[in-house]
Amino acid sequence: MVRTSDVVLVLVAILCPPVAAAFLTGCSCDLLINILLTILGYLPGHIHAFWLIYKNAQAEERYGANNYRYCGNGEYAPIGHADHTHVPHHTNAATHYGTA
Repeated sequence: MVRTSDVVLVLVAILCPPVAAAFLTGCSCDLLINILLTILGYLPGHIHAFWLIYKNAQAEERYGANNYRYCGNGEYAPIGHADHTHVPHHTNAATHYGTA
């Protein structure tokens, strides 16, 4: 279902892609990427902004409205769940390296 905010976001992306990227991701690396793509060519900035809008719509369908957070690189995670991007700490790892 198309919401009014999605239509406004697409219109903003058509007029100025970095503003749409800023609305979706805040001050993040994706905003810098979008600014650079828009400087290099107006079309690449549009493609990136529309990709971010698409990923946002996917997250909303998957997790529900306002039940997700932006993790970066176009990835979203549900609110209240652990971030699985870190390496787990093993407590049973050997502490004596190089010994027999």
